[in-house]
Amino acid sequence: MRFDRRDLIKLGAGAALAGVLKLPAAFAQQTGELNAPVRPSGAAQQQSATDTVYVCPMDPDVRSTSPGVCPRCGMTLVAGIPDYASEYRMEVTLTPPAPKPGEKAKIGFAIFDPWKNRPVINFQVVHEKLFHLFLVSQDLQFFVHDHPIANPDGTFTYNVVFPKAGMYRLLADIYPAGGTPQLIPKTLFIPGAVSASQTASLVGDYLPKNTENMHVEMTSDPAQPIAGMKTLLYYRVAPVDGFEQYLGAWAHMLAASDDLVDLIHTHPTLADGGPQLQFDMILPRPRTYRIWTQFQRKGVVNTARFDVPVRTLDDTFHGN
Repeated sequence: MRFDRRDLIKLGAGAALAGVLKLPAAFAQQTGELNAPVRPSGAAQQQSATDTVYVCPMDPDVRSTSPGVCPRCGMTLVAGIPDYASEYRMEVTLTPPAPKPGEKAKIGFAIFDPWKNRPVINFQVVHEKLFHLFLVSQDLQFFVHDHPIANPDGTFTYNVVFPKAGMYRLLADIYPAGGTPQLIPKTLFIPGAVSASQTASLVGDYLPKNTENMHVEMTSDPAQPIAGMKTLLYYRVAPVDGFEQYLGAWAHMLAASDDLVDLIHTHPTLADGGPQLQFDMILPRPRTYRIWTQFQRKGVVNTARFDVPVRTLDDTFHGN
């Protein structure tokens, strides 16, 4: 199992916590100078990505995903390993700047490198897409997992209708070429009257779910998850005829704490197209987590939602 900081993102302060994430065995990548114009994934010439990045010894901010020479000084690029401590910056814009609930709006995304704050215009494909966007409302009733459109200048756009006023959390899952996979959180506020009911108040919900064309059951081990300790989530789905991978994985999961401080994006650690799937989770705090898990059967995406209470070890010992 591979440990990577991409699995667990703490929102609010924007701090990343250590977590567990099984990265795909292979990604697609665009080769050449990192500042070459981006091409939409359908037109791009893709190759299997590795962790190797080629860096100019004279100008280390010049990086490439393939061997060559520095376009700035002509020196031969040297193979290196990406800086896993480097975090990219993302700017998010709304059009109109103050969208009204129920009306069409556009979210714009621009990514900047951590070395010279330059716009990133080349990205790797992860799970068949250049950009995975998760968007969740303050009351945890609105959930989106979708894929913004890549523009020729390296920015992305996404059209959305916000159903109500209030706070929204978004999580961008991207892989800048020459960098490392990034999970970047942002907060959006849609103006308007916000009622107290728009703050999530969750209790445990392990009941089986009938989704679009599947039946989904979930159990946890331990039965009472403990904050900061490993929890196994077991899913059983039926029927399995027509069960197929969705965006390169047997399932996609997003878990959000009821106060929207924690977001976890991950995929199964054990799955083979049969009825049983397993997720290895670390739920960091004693909160209740809403978990959306997506499966695909016969071309239809199914989303099952469960609420998982998490306690401290001390509360568990004392039976609270």
